[in-house]
Amino acid sequence: MAEVEAPGSGAVTDPRGVLRQGRAFLDFFWDIAKPEQEVRLAATENLLRHLREGRKDDELKYTLKRLVEGLGATREAARPGFSLALAQVLQAFEEVPICSVLEQIKEKHNLEKVKKKLVRNAAFGNFFGVMALFQSGRLVKDKKALLESIQLLQQLAHHQTHLRDLPRKTLIDIMSEVPESVFQEVLFDILQGDLASAFASPENLHLLLVGIQKFPGVLKPKNLKKLFGSPTVVNEENIPRLVELLQSAAKSEKKEKKLPGVVFDLLQVSLKEDAFELFWKEGVENGLLKEKSGPVSYMCYRLLGSALPLLSLDQLQMVLRGKVMQHYGEHVVTSQLPDRFKFAPEMERYIDEFLNSCDDVERQLAVVIGFSSLTNQGYPVLSSSSRAVRHLQPVALQKYVDWLKGMFLRPDFDCCLDFSSNRQKQNQENVNMAQRKIARLRKWITHRLANLIESPVKKEESLVMDISRFCFFHAFFEAKKKTSQICETNVLLSEPLDEQAHSMVENYFFGLLQTLNTLTVLGDTAKAATLREKHIHGVTADGKLWIFLLVEYADKLLSSEHVKAVKPFTKAQQDAWERTLKTVKKLQKKESKSDSAKVVSFQQLLLLMAIHLFKNQSDTMDVLSDLLNCTERAFSKEPKKKQTDNAEPGWVEVMVEILLSLLAQRSLLIRRISKSVFVRICPNLTKRALQLILDVLDPYQEQNEESAVVVMEESDKKMKSAQDMDEDGSEESSDESDTEEENDSGDEEKNEEVDDDFRSQLMNVLQAGNTLGGDESDEELDDDAMMALDKNISTLFAEQQKRIQAKKDEKDKMRKEKILRRDFKIKVLDLIEAFLTKQSENPLVFDIIEPLLRVIEQCMSSDSDKQEIDFLQKTANIFKNSLCRTKQYCKRVDALQEDLHAFVERLVKKACKHTDSSVALYYFSASLYLLKVLKGSMSDKPLTLPTPLPENQSNIVPQACQLLSTGCLDMERVTVIYQQALTQFLTKRNSALTISMFHDLFRRFPAQACLLLQKVLLLRELKLFMTEEEWEELIRESISQVTESLKMVGKCIVKAEKEKVARSLELLNFLLKTVTEQKLRVKLTELDKVLVALNQPEGIGNSARLDSLYWNVMRWLNYTKPKKEKTANKPAQEAEPLKRKKKGFLPETKKRKNRKKGTQKNGVAPVTSEDGVQAAPEEQPLGAETPKKKKGLVPVSGKHESQNRAIRENGVAVVGGGEEAVNGGDAVADKKKKKKKKRMNRKRKGDAGNEAEQVPAAKKTKGSVSQETQQKQGKAKKKRKEKKTPVSQQ
Repeated sequence: MAEVEAPGSGAVTDPRGVLRQGRAFLDFFWDIAKPEQEVRLAATENLLRHLREGRKDDELKYTLKRLVEGLGATREAARPGFSLALAQVLQAFEEVPICSVLEQIKEKHNLEKVKKKLVRNAAFGNFFGVMALFQSGRLVKDKKALLESIQLLQQLAHHQTHLRDLPRKTLIDIMSEVPESVFQEVLFDILQGDLASAFASPENLHLLLVGIQKFPGVLKPKNLKKLFGSPTVVNEENIPRLVELLQSAAKSEKKEKKLPGVVFDLLQVSLKEDAFELFWKEGVENGLLKEKSGPVSYMCYRLLGSALPLLSLDQLQMVLRGKVMQHYGEHVVTSQLPDRFKFAPEMERYIDEFLNSCDDVERQLAVVIGFSSLTNQGYPVLSSSSRAVRHLQPVALQKYVDWLKGMFLRPDFDCCLDFSSNRQKQNQENVNMAQRKIARLRKWITHRLANLIESPVKKEESLVMDISRFCFFHAFFEAKKKTSQICETNVLLSEPLDEQAHSMVENYFFGLLQTLNTLTVLGDTAKAATLREKHIHGVTADGKLWIFLLVEYADKLLSSEHVKAVKPFTKAQQDAWERTLKTVKKLQKKESKSDSAKVVSFQQLLLLMAIHLFKNQSDTMDVLSDLLNCTERAFSKEPKKKQTDNAEPGWVEVMVEILLSLLAQRSLLIRRISKSVFVRICPNLTKRALQLILDVLDPYQEQNEESAVVVMEESDKKMKSAQDMDEDGSEESSDESDTEEENDSGDEEKNEEVDDDFRSQLMNVLQAGNTLGGDESDEELDDDAMMALDKNISTLFAEQQKRIQAKKDEKDKMRKEKILRRDFKIKVLDLIEAFLTKQSENPLVFDIIEPLLRVIEQCMSSDSDKQEIDFLQKTANIFKNSLCRTKQYCKRVDALQEDLHAFVERLVKKACKHTDSSVALYYFSASLYLLKVLKGSMSDKPLTLPTPLPENQSNIVPQACQLLSTGCLDMERVTVIYQQALTQFLTKRNSALTISMFHDLFRRFPAQACLLLQKVLLLRELKLFMTEEEWEELIRESISQVTESLKMVGKCIVKAEKEKVARSLELLNFLLKTVTEQKLRVKLTELDKVLVALNQPEGIGNSARLDSLYWNVMRWLNYTKPKKEKTANKPAQEAEPLKRKKKGFLPETKKRKNRKKGTQKNGVAPVTSEDGVQAAPEEQPLGAETPKKKKGLVPVSGKHESQNRAIRENGVAVVGGGEEAVNGGDAVADKKKKKKKKRMNRKRKGDAGNEAEQVPAAKKTKGSVSQETQQKQGKAKKKRKEKKTPVSQQ
């Protein structure tokens, strides 16, 4: 690579040689020019890798040439791509001279020689070329290239039409990277002209400011004086010109929405020159702010936020009390209207960054108090829920809380920067402004204090308790005189709280209670860490409830003479208060002995109701009294009594009624604690208690009974948040919109049709005034008569207006009642969901199914407003996820077996009768859930052996008792139910049932699917409505589906899969019989492979029943079960106790009449396992269809290879293959067997009626026959085979 001195300057010596190397190298340059950034970056990386690996001079020269040409490309996306690639190449190959590349750029993109229409491309080519040299990191090291690049940028600065301020910004970036020595030696002389004209443009000023900060040794005050006649930049003489330049910079950066760099650098230089106060007051407040334009104002706000980390404590206090702050506050207030740009979120980020980076407590406190003191008629502009306070140091946070409490007790607006908007100044007549300011300030402070507890700021328990006590005290108590025992009385209020203020603090206090209930454990102790690991909330580090500490504090206040309650207790209320405290203390003693979660839940509810005594005494007393009684009964040790229908309701029923009443409350905390208590009493829930909850959801009961829901006034519905009160202008705008709505509604009323009664009344009034005489009388009414007529008409219209308004109010009231009732039902659904989640194995779950289905059915047919849709969606989600799809369910339903089967039948019938398929789906899903329960439950009854079926039925349907694991499920009964549903689905055109329902049924219960398919295929009507091709396709598809199902079975068949495999094999037995008897062309190759793979020792080999079913199927495919070794039965025989034979008597097994009984009882060969042991009776394949003995299946062997090819050619059952191939025998063999059968049947006595189907002789086992008899019979068999073989081969 020594020759690569000229890759940048010389041309490629053999360009065709580079081009002949292939398209891959050239494609890199095409990809670099593409608009997608990812493609450009990938192409650049691949090009560098190729050049490094190849190390070829020609390729490198060609690469530099192509990249330099691409710098001036017409497409905008291509230029930065080629510039970046060139920078990477120069960085990777440092042997390439920078100057030569720069010369090549100048030569290729010569601005003097280029055509006029290509000047823009040439200008960009030069600019991106310098950028590439700078980004390579080598430009600063080469002084000659650096000098030429700076000169080129100065030349490009004149092409502002195309490049705007890009050359100046690049010049500043390069200068900021240059060492001071290089700047002084190389750049200072060439940049003197630009530095001297610093006040000519923002770019030149920015260049000077960067140079002053970067090279203080070069740009000294004396050198600055030589440049532009002043040793400093920020002085009174330069302020006017600086203001003009900053205004110009603000307008140029308007779209960027960021602080211009020149402004921030000027701020830093002013601090360096100790001229910040002059710059801020004269340059910013009295200069920039006077031009009331948006970009300039926003630049001032950004300058304020950016200056916070740079200022000292005194400078911060000056800035935060200045005109920029007030101007910013006015912007926040006026920008509340819609479609206005809001700067407040950006200022929030500036404050957050400052508090996060600052460790000085005093500066942190100055900033947070400064923004909290910027008030609009007493209400601070800073959001009361600002999250920036999370970065406060603990000391600063404590001081901030003390400041807030002091401002609440003694508001001091002299230390606040208060202002009013123009609209507020116009509307502040006849208003007590002082009281209004105090009320607004106290409201913000209360919310700020409550929000500090919720904020993730690091805080101590003492601070949390201090804020909680402060809010509680001023919500419900007043101080009569100071006392050291109660710290809240140390400072008395300068202005007493009125009733509205107490109510405001009260509302924020209950929000604070909700925060305390979910507050994580504070502190760094080991115990606190342990509680946090257990996810315990609402307690202190020593395990005490926050709400209990507040109740203790309230009890202390009630017993003090120095304070008085806003609403004093009566004697009964005081007794209830004391009784509650005693009950809570008793529960605390039981907390370690019994269920702690249940005890804590009851404690929370009792304490919360006790605190509510201060808010709503009359309503809370009844609830608290019942709650105390229920708590005492719930934790008493008395034995439970059986309840009758007329008996007094138990504590659980009363508790449920209390919780339902509490769910109707607006307090989120009450509702959450009520739900928590309900979860704890779920195990004790009775049917009557559950019915109380279900009655609320009953849609039909709602229509019959008069609603007990009380519609609250609009003012009580929701408390306005603090942000809604930030600006009166927004309130006024909403008032105006309300007025417009009222006018619109008034117009609607005018357009309403007039009823007949009003028309007749109007006619009577007009007739009484003689105004309907028509042409009969031309006399005009006198003034008195006209006045009387006007009065009567106005009275009539006023009455009509009242009637219309009354109707409208009644309609509105009914609408609100419906909304509240629906909202209450949505909350009650939470209890249902909690019960289904926590008590999924409780039999009471079955009582919830139909009520939920009724709700879904009623919502489907009702109005589709948003609340109704939400109610329906929540009900449906609970029904699907918490009920139907739950993995836990009741396992002991033996006593409910009959009811659940009837329930399944009822649900399926309703699904069939329904017209809406979406509703029918939920009924069908509920039936599947009950199927799962019945199938998975454990029956207490002992298993009984199945009774054998008659021979004419044994070939059709296997008995339900043969199922391997069905629990309490009556398979026959359930199969009939779903068979009727499937029949309706297939025959009824408008059936509400869908394919997905049966797909779900078959997917979850594959054994039942096989059983149903087997029954459906046996229907005579099915074949009548199908052609032969359709029937053959149905059989083919059925075999294919069963094959796929068997593929999913693992090598080791678990207990849960045995039923599925058994049903699949029984169905296959029927399908293969159909294929064989009806000579259908069905490909069986895939099935053959799957069945052969199933015959593994760890698979079906350990189940005698599955083994029997398996070989019954395999015989249709011409496989024969291998014979067992004769020694297999010896261990079993030796294990039997030896009986002493009597001498002189023939053994029973040798007698002719009993010889066959040991091997064949009732005409059926007993099924044996692989060990030779006889299978259990319940595992015998009763009724399993197998080929008859007379059809004599021939084993697959080389001897009979030609015969097997006739039966199965390429895995397809061939039609017309010959009866001998199908039956596997001839008439001679059949005749001999029939004669033998008749002889044997004559010798049997009374066993003919109970005979089952006879299986092939190859399957018979002789476990009970002696070895001598087996040998004799084996010889006889061998002789008969030798006789049969020639005949069968013919």
